[in-house]
Amino acid sequence: MTGELSEAVAAAQAGDEAAFRFLYRSLQPGLLRYLTALVGAEAEDVASEAWLQISRDLPSFSGGEFRAWTVTIARNRAMDHLRRQRRRPSLPVPVQALTELAGDADTAERAGETIGTESALALIATLPPREAEAVLLRAVIGLDAETAGRVLGRRAGAVRTAAHRGLRRLAALLDRADGQQAGAGAATPPRPRSGRGRSASNAPKAEPADG
Repeated sequence: MTGELSEAVAAAQAGDEAAFRFLYRSLQPGLLRYLTALVGAEAEDVASEAWLQISRDLPSFSGGEFRAWTVTIARNRAMDHLRRQRRRPSLPVPVQALTELAGDADTAERAGETIGTESALALIATLPPREAEAVLLRAVIGLDAETAGRVLGRRAGAVRTAAHRGLRRLAALLDRADGQQAGAGAATPPRPRSGRGRSASNAPKAEPADG
């Protein structure tokens, strides 16, 4: 995929519209999830602003990790939006790609393998913002720790730690949820169904015929 992106970037810089559409189709889904985590319902508007800047600045892109370049632009637009709205980032969204993240410890692997979209909706909202954003950049955008660190202005080790802590929290939450489901799943005796299984003695008797 990296090779395809590099070729598409070069072609798009030369004015190939089909190549630019390929870049958009390849990056927009993950970028939109990431932005939704930052700005909520306004993610599509912010993504549109980001892509306008990406298309405008594409000729000046001089190499490196293109995904990191695009997500940096998108994040800056999101931060501008949040400053205008005078509210802090929140993280209330699903992380559909979390199942694809390869963790570096058993707990991280378990969280990455078992968490689904529906549970992520609730669980990701409980993570501290730094941890959640680190997980999002690595899981949704697919950046390595060094590249994610450059996007966030943090050291790679700090990003690794934040992502790992976030996954550990998710694993603990999953354990808790599993325990609650096990307790709630105890069998309960079925209620008798009314109107069925009536005995012959209780059945209405036929009226005698006239005459």
